[in-house]
Amino acid sequence: MKNIHPEPLIILASKSPRRRYLLKQAGISFSVVPSTINEKTIPESPPETYVRTLSEAKADDISNIYPDKWIIGADTIVLKEGTILGKPGSRDDARHMLKQLSGEIHQVLTGYAICCKAIHRKFSETIKTEVLFKHLTDDEIEWYIQTKEPFGKAGAYAIQGLGMFLVKRINGSYTNVVGLPVCEVIEFLIKAGVLDLSVEKPNT
Repeated sequence: MKNIHPEPLIILASKSPRRRYLLKQAGISFSVVPSTINEKTIPESPPETYVRTLSEAKADDISNIYPDKWIIGADTIVLKEGTILGKPGSRDDARHMLKQLSGEIHQVLTGYAICCKAIHRKFSETIKTEVLFKHLTDDEIEWYIQTKEPFGKAGAYAIQGLGMFLVKRINGSYTNVVGLPVCEVIEFLIKAGVLDLSVEKPNT
């Protein structure tokens, strides 16, 4: 898989190292320009709408600066029985979240938006993945907290890191839980003509 043009046409409007990793693993050439929008300006709405709206705002923010580029914005939340679990601010926060998730199913929602302002093209949607945690003992929770991995992570865990031992089963996209539904993103970029899947013929 390769980009149509030699210089990256794609900009990831996120500072998330996990999203950068996923796009690199997919072999996509891109640059990174994190959005600086104030997330508090996004109006309250149902979770599925909120993450999509926020991803659109991030993409629009960078698209205003680079109108000829294809901008990818994204936002991920963890949802347990209708309550959004954000990033823990303390060990107590992390402990409380992990106990809430222990032995239970929760949802990970990622809203993503892809736009190119110059040609007035925009697409966005929300992808949902169900995640089942194993029953966690107090010792397991305390061990995981002391690794410091829960901090800076929605829901207080990272499925791609040490937190993989917490997860018993998922229903849906794995990369969505990491932070970006790669299948859907690439599918759109191929349809938009940004990525090329043609096979080069060997010289004879």
